Amino acid sequence: MKVLLLKEPKSGEHGADPYVEELSSHGLQATLIPVLSFKFVSLEQLYDKLCHPENYEGLIFTSPRAVEAVTLCLQTSTNKEAWAHSLKNKWNSKPVYVVGKATSSLVDELGLSSEGQTSGNAEKLADHICSKNVSYSAPLLFPCGSLKREVLPKRLKEMDVPLETITVYQTAQHPDIRSSLTRYFTQVY
Repeated sequence: MKVLLLKEPKSGEHGADPYVEELSSHGLQATLIPVLSFKFVSLEQLYDKLCHPENYEGLIFTSPRAVEAVTLCLQTSTNKEAWAHSLKNKWNSKPVYVVGKATSSLVDELGLSSEGQTSGNAEKLADHICSKNVSYSAPLLFPCGSLKREVLPKRLKEMDVPLETITVYQTAQHPDIRSSLTRYFTQVY
């Protein structure tokens, strides 16, 4: 039996997508077709903000893509050196809030410590941030996508936690989705 998964392939322990591995272990043949694509934007502005940790009380990442945007900012050797020599340590002295283990893993790869990964969603992360009962003199920096929900910003505003958002990626339909679906259904039927 065949199964179509409309998602981006992810590598598991053995290099294959964990969903494909699990379905295969039950005798099912899974095919993955990505449906979304991401375009990174405002990376220079993001890097400028990252260069001034003194202007922020911490960072918030609610998606792996936002962390990828930071990684892209650090690809030049000059930026990478600045991050390694001082910026990373300055940001590590501040809280870095995340939603999810995948996001937390990517934050770890940047050399930052994170908290909140078990919160599960932005609303619960906002509650976690607010539960710290900290009086913020500067905003938290929130790199996010163009389709972000307003739950986190709204909740933080209600609790007088200043937030500065910067859109660092845009979500769109994957450019190959039609041809991939056509190819799949031509082979199956």
